[in-house]
Amino acid sequence: MKKYILDLFVTENIRLHDRYVLLKLTSKTILPEILPGQFAEIRVDGSPTTFLRRPISINYVDRQKNEVWFLIQLVGDGTKHLGEAKKGNCINVVLPLGNGFTMPQKPSEDLLLIGGGVGIAPLLYLGEQLVEKGSKPTFLLGARSGNDLLQLTDFAQYGELYITTEDGSLGEKGYVTQHSILNKRKYKKIYTCGPKPMMMAVAKYAKSKGIDCEVSLENTMACGIGACLCCVENTIEGHLCVCKEGPVFNINKLLWQI
Repeated sequence: MKKYILDLFVTENIRLHDRYVLLKLTSKTILPEILPGQFAEIRVDGSPTTFLRRPISINYVDRQKNEVWFLIQLVGDGTKHLGEAKKGNCINVVLPLGNGFTMPQKPSEDLLLIGGGVGIAPLLYLGEQLVEKGSKPTFLLGARSGNDLLQLTDFAQYGELYITTEDGSLGEKGYVTQHSILNKRKYKKIYTCGPKPMMMAVAKYAKSKGIDCEVSLENTMACGIGACLCCVENTIEGHLCVCKEGPVFNINKLLWQI
């Protein structure tokens, strides 16, 4: 797909949590085609310690408002600076980058989307697009506590929503791979994004049940075009750049010990 370098403008910057913001950006022209699972490289202006663009998953695309959303975890100077963006500010973005999730060939009700932490971000747009194409996805989201779960109302618009928290403050206590829904229903496909240990556990579960599974990797992606080799992942095809060949991979392509 063609990549674009765009000056986008902040329509809203919503503080969802003390460590997360939802940044909504619009363009003076129609946003290009964006696939679920793709990401953007965002330039951070005005931060003296931030020299590289920040890779951020595309959280949602609102075609009616011509907006693209980014769910941003405030972990360093770059993301914290983005968290302070004001309505009307101009932010330079390169998008869409990478390869997205594989959409089912026909509508299905047996699709499970599993997200952990800020890894839930690309699953919202994926869920919306699945519904748009006639599928009925199920969401399973996990976090340390109920306070760390984000955008629950948004997810609930597109399918059944199940929750786990490590402290048991919301939903079932434990990890996503321990949720009772996994023992009650048989899924044909799992899509997942989150911390690598969580994704590896999900991949292990999927493989044990013979379920097709795609993971969205979060390796450090400095350039976004496969030039810097910061994000290589060992696969059955050798070392591949996650930013160019991913970030979405089928688990059968990865050399994970699962």
